[in-house]
Amino acid sequence: MSEKESGGGDFRYAVGESKVPWHAVGEFYNGKDAVEMVKFLLPDAGNAGYQAQLERTANEIKALADVGGKATKLTLGKKVQEAEEISRKYFGAKYACFLDNWTGGMEIGYKLAGIGPGDEIIMPAVTFIATMAYPLNVGAKIVFADIDPETINLDPADVARKITPKTKMIVPVHLGGYPVDMDPIMELAKKHNLIVMEDAAHGMGGAYKGKKLGAIGHFGGFSLHEVKNITSLGEGGLLLTSEDFAGPQLPGARFLGLDLSRKIKDWLYDISPLTDRFGKPQVALNHSATEIQALGMLLQMQRMDDIIAIRRKAAEYMNSVLSQEEGILVEKADTPETYGTHHLYLLRIDPEIVGGNIQQLSRKLAEKGLTNITHFGPMYRLKIMKDLGYDEEAIAATCPNTEKMFYHSYTHLPLYPLTQEQLEYQAKAVVEAVREMKAGK
Repeated sequence: MSEKESGGGDFRYAVGESKVPWHAVGEFYNGKDAVEMVKFLLPDAGNAGYQAQLERTANEIKALADVGGKATKLTLGKKVQEAEEISRKYFGAKYACFLDNWTGGMEIGYKLAGIGPGDEIIMPAVTFIATMAYPLNVGAKIVFADIDPETINLDPADVARKITPKTKMIVPVHLGGYPVDMDPIMELAKKHNLIVMEDAAHGMGGAYKGKKLGAIGHFGGFSLHEVKNITSLGEGGLLLTSEDFAGPQLPGARFLGLDLSRKIKDWLYDISPLTDRFGKPQVALNHSATEIQALGMLLQMQRMDDIIAIRRKAAEYMNSVLSQEEGILVEKADTPETYGTHHLYLLRIDPEIVGGNIQQLSRKLAEKGLTNITHFGPMYRLKIMKDLGYDEEAIAATCPNTEKMFYHSYTHLPLYPLTQEQLEYQAKAVVEAVREMKAGK
């Protein structure tokens, strides 16, 4: 079987002419498997005719399988390469690495930045645990900066106040897909020789002053988890950089430091360490991504701008309705300089005008059938932080906006493709709940 017929094979196995080929895929998927995958992605929703159409489709797929070939490369192949090439062009980054999830992408960024014990990393008090998992694991110190009450994003002024000689990195988080004010962050990084890694988990496709989110800092990237605007079959991540000390290392960083340019005696390859920005060796782990994940991202990226446009329209409708009710503070709209992804709708209230806090409003919304989730709880109040010796109340005192906003003023509503009826009900229910609070009900 030729290399072309085998789909490229795997670097450890035969890819040229061979009477007994050793394929990278140990057990091929067949037509019956493909039918089950179709049933999973397009399940029975109770509509008339589904079973009959499924049977016709299954017969066609099985017939196709009789004349088709086999997928002989399922991981780190041509689709992964294609996803990375398209990402470099779209986001304007010099290097891109598609991997298993964004937590792994951040781990690589932290390693290449040389983060180790005692180093301080400044990040917002409101984020997801994944943002700080690797620094905590290696004994670095998390310094929590307060948030901007209008966007729930990192406040650059508080970042400036919290920089010390031990600070090595700033990690802004584009929460809900609304861009952090990046110019002052990058200015602080330049002044203090710091690395910036954008946690743009919610920000794929957003922009700030003409630059795509995720490609502004030294590192940046996105989550492709199932709840995000764009997914890669449920899990996935994309790491971007334009730093030449880091970019060429990304393939090895993703896959255990495997180095095909070197070989040990009588073997196929060598394992080389990563080299961080200080020249110190770092051990790479395995964050390999599958071909089907890459295909999933590529398919959804083709309509990403349309997906964001639909969400933006929904957010604009919410703003138009909610802004009419005193005490409701609508989310910040897009401007020529800030182009959000509208992953979440940020709902804020003025507790004094409304006559109650966001906890009460959340309960009322739940009673009306609206799911609302405040993203995210203050990170310094998690048990892991207490167990690692962080002083919860002392940190809270340095983050007054976080305390005020999380416990009193904001929550998030969904913006994924809702029907017009659902969207109208959501806006109406928020207004009704606020009016009930004003009336003391």
